[in-house]
Amino acid sequence: MVNFVLVAGARLGAWAWEDVVPHLRAAGHGVHPLTLSGLAEKRGVPAGQQTHVEDVVTEVEQRDLHEVVLVGHSYAGVPVGQAAQRIGDRLARLVLVDASVPADGESFAAGWPDGGTALKTAIAENGGWWPCAEPEHFTGHGLNDEQIARIVAGATPHPGATLTEPAVLTGSLGDLPTTYLACLLPDAGPDEEVAELLAGEHWRLVELDTGHWPMFSRPQELARILLDAAGE
Repeated sequence: MVNFVLVAGARLGAWAWEDVVPHLRAAGHGVHPLTLSGLAEKRGVPAGQQTHVEDVVTEVEQRDLHEVVLVGHSYAGVPVGQAAQRIGDRLARLVLVDASVPADGESFAAGWPDGGTALKTAIAENGGWWPCAEPEHFTGHGLNDEQIARIVAGATPHPGATLTEPAVLTGSLGDLPTTYLACLLPDAGPDEEVAELLAGEHWRLVELDTGHWPMFSRPQELARILLDAAGE
């Protein structure tokens, strides 16, 4: 048995994994969907980048979890990647679901094409929070109208400091056993930084023909990928 710790991306909470969790539990594994500080039921709680790293580490340590498969989706790849280094031999595997990858001293915003200028402006104009996206943001990602409405209804503004503060790494992520799931809609393939990590011996690429939110669009297939990764 392994223990999945599931962390969804920006503006989302543990609820985003509701369609995935039953498939993992049916296979006999421990499953721990996690809401990061400032989001969903923790809405309004101030948080910086290291707060989110601590959220993940604390979940693992307080529950005394071992054989942990840490799963980070989208933005959550940044804190989850850092946490994976900190939990030591509790980690069985890191799984990054169409995720951003942390770089030491760099923020999530730094990876944006404009260096995060537009993101920082949006945060400043909304009292320190990244506002929720409009429904149009989710078109082209293999989601039906009902799924889009569900995401929009459940989303909450995201604490801005978590997006603009730097990651802190203690070594190369390339040394961690990692599965990277690249979603192929609307753009195929991982970015250059991820491709470099995939060239190493410890990283493996899996592709899924859907968009950026596979826990909604393809939950059963996503669960199967997670179970396969746990078996490696």
